[in-house]
Amino acid sequence: MHRNDPIKLLLTNLDQAYNRQSWHGTNLRGSLRGLTPAVAARRPRPGRHNIWEIVVHCAYWKYTTWRRLTGAKLGSFPEKGSNWFRRPADASARAWRADLALLEHMHRQLRATIASMPANTLNRKSSGSRYTNGYQVTGIAAHDLYHAGQIQLLKRLVTR
Repeated sequence: MHRNDPIKLLLTNLDQAYNRQSWHGTNLRGSLRGLTPAVAARRPRPGRHNIWEIVVHCAYWKYTTWRRLTGAKLGSFPEKGSNWFRRPADASARAWRADLALLEHMHRQLRATIASMPANTLNRKSSGSRYTNGYQVTGIAAHDLYHAGQIQLLKRLVTR
């Protein structure tokens, strides 16, 4: 596969978890395909996260990983707050598309940063992080897959 190029291997894993075909089944983008704003906004129970909130949560953690890898300052995520963002205040198709575009933008930004990283930086820890750069990249791919599975289950719960 990519034995001699760890960056390409990490990018392959990241892509398969986000939007490229793989043996494991549905990736994050695939789990969102065809969802309406109404379904994305539906909560499985009061007080539980909906699919829409998971989308913005995933965008936020892609941003956080990018920020750690680049050393960018806190506060440059387009939404106020961190980790979980209450959605939807506006359940319109436009708002849903905007949050899907935010996820896509954060993924592309992160992917471009990883693609430009020298392989010898993978074992370094980012400023203020307990984890190496390589560990963070594998972690964000696992994060995408975790939430893709969660979304698949939520779709079944909220469309009954």
